[in-house]
Amino acid sequence: MSTENPQPLWQPDPQRIAQARITRFQTWAAEHHGAPAEGGYAALHRWSVDEPATFWRAVTEWFDVRFSTPYARVLGDRTMPGAQWFPGGTLNYAEHALRAAATRADEPALLYVDETHEPSPVTWAELRRQVGSLAAELRALGVRPGDRVSGYLPNIPQAVVAFLATAAVGGVWTSCAPDFGARSVLDRFQQVEPVVLFTVDGYRYGGKEHDRRDTVAELRRELPTLRAVVHIPLLGTETPEGALEWATLTSADTDPVFEQMPFDHPLWVLYSSGTTGLPKAIVQSQGGILVEHLKQLGLHCDLGPEDRFFWYTSTGWMMWNFLVSGLLTGTTIVLYDGSPGYPDTGAQWRIAERTGATLFGTSAAYVMACRKAGVHPARDHDLSRVQCVATTGSPLPPDGFRWLHDEFAESGADLWIASVSGGTDVCSCFAGAVPTLPVYIGELQAPGLGTDLQSWDPSGTPLTDEVGELVVTNPMPSMPIRFWNDPDGSRYHDSYFDTYPGVWRHGDWITVTSRGSVVIHGRSDSTLNRQGVRMGSADIYEAVERLPEIRESLVIGVEQPDGGYWMPLFVHLAPGAVLDDALLSSIKGTIREQLSPRHVPDEVIEVPGIPHTLTGKRIEVPVKRLLQGTPLEKAVNPGSIDNLDLLHFYENLARKRT
Repeated sequence: MSTENPQPLWQPDPQRIAQARITRFQTWAAEHHGAPAEGGYAALHRWSVDEPATFWRAVTEWFDVRFSTPYARVLGDRTMPGAQWFPGGTLNYAEHALRAAATRADEPALLYVDETHEPSPVTWAELRRQVGSLAAELRALGVRPGDRVSGYLPNIPQAVVAFLATAAVGGVWTSCAPDFGARSVLDRFQQVEPVVLFTVDGYRYGGKEHDRRDTVAELRRELPTLRAVVHIPLLGTETPEGALEWATLTSADTDPVFEQMPFDHPLWVLYSSGTTGLPKAIVQSQGGILVEHLKQLGLHCDLGPEDRFFWYTSTGWMMWNFLVSGLLTGTTIVLYDGSPGYPDTGAQWRIAERTGATLFGTSAAYVMACRKAGVHPARDHDLSRVQCVATTGSPLPPDGFRWLHDEFAESGADLWIASVSGGTDVCSCFAGAVPTLPVYIGELQAPGLGTDLQSWDPSGTPLTDEVGELVVTNPMPSMPIRFWNDPDGSRYHDSYFDTYPGVWRHGDWITVTSRGSVVIHGRSDSTLNRQGVRMGSADIYEAVERLPEIRESLVIGVEQPDGGYWMPLFVHLAPGAVLDDALLSSIKGTIREQLSPRHVPDEVIEVPGIPHTLTGKRIEVPVKRLLQGTPLEKAVNPGSIDNLDLLHFYENLARKRT
């Protein structure tokens, strides 16, 4: 890839730079903590990774993090895994998330939107009252610090209340979206043994009602540790026998009591996609998430009390947890429960318009779908309040950058485009949004503050302007404190620290450019390796999916028993398209011209669809295992896949080839 001095797609004007919270933070940190006053973001970032203890102390002071018991030092032990953050300090995440209720009681904390696209507000005072009432009821049910509380819930206000009430009592929250089947949920919840389960009777998606009462009954049967089940009648059904009513538990006018917990006390359990086995149960801490999200949302995303923060997500994806943390900055958060494309592809833009979103986050796939569908967001909607469109889930292709920029530029808007990349593993971004830096097409603006992000070759040598492994060489506060049911820490160690001892290896291919920006090339554990040259699958998807005939694609590199290497490209065609000689030639020519002859696949194969995880990511490793002859039941965890039937195609293909 070329990184030679291209022109930026966008540059913040001097007023935006001056007003950005990160600019004010740098000035303050220079005065109080010895941060560099000059040199802009690059100098601030260098200081944040060279002096992590000073930087993170500055973050807690800038955001007025309230320790009820003072900490002994910022970083007790910086060894990874096992770094100790703010030992001795106690606090509560939920207390910080509800602080705006003291000064903005009648303003909206939440804007809830369903498929009617009509926003319903929940004020800060009402949110705090419901959390207080429910926290008291959880205590009455015997929930104690460390107990797990689970939610089988869509993205609705009740999910936020249940999470914050759990955090207030020192419980450990964990959630799955109700489109997950019973087996997928049990693969997750059975690991952590919850004592309370919050459930809905069903949900609405794509204009239809989906009844989940049978699934809830199965969850109740298969989770013997449950002491209570709380019923939320989203579809209006009666409370099942033995369950508690949501309305009753949240009706009292009770001030919340916030249990003061050690900094490293568990806040929630998130799960890896679990495509090849049981999902990893990733535990993150009250304090670690608090300070990481304050930094990420308050400085990088530039969010504050005047903002409205909308990210399309479900409760089964880390972006839901990230979205809820918008409350920490006093921001109004937008909860959308429904299909991303109902009643039409432009649905998310309509919600951004009707909620007055200032930061709108979505998937790269949604942006590309809008481009292909001929959607004109800024022409057809009043998006004048949108300052930033952010994307994640997969790399935003260059065409996505151009399309977003051009669509907004036509209406005279000065749009900041933030492609961000991180992981469930840290529930944050390694690289992405910086409001004071230019945006280059196809690139993430910079590594995050306090994140010593580097690209390494196999021997551990840092690379610039070359593809290497994404590593983080200093601890981050939101790194997992552990995995659940991993008593000796071996699974945690093997997941991130096996390749480079003492250094986090994430499993992505990246380039760190000489300008300091970052390019994500895809997962390194499904690496393509042609004639010794490593390539990221994302580069191929970006090139191929520009073609109007290609709806989606999947490329796999398969080592053969005879020492050979087979690299097929699977294509799911757009309606009406035919994989004839002309399209084959077009696909191969596009790859050859835009990437290299090495990237041209050995075969192009039409498929009925591309399989994804439940959070919408293409599954490369399980398909590779199927193509190598691994039986389906051993190649993939069936509960983690959106459409298991699609995998039979790849299984049959492997059988034919052998």
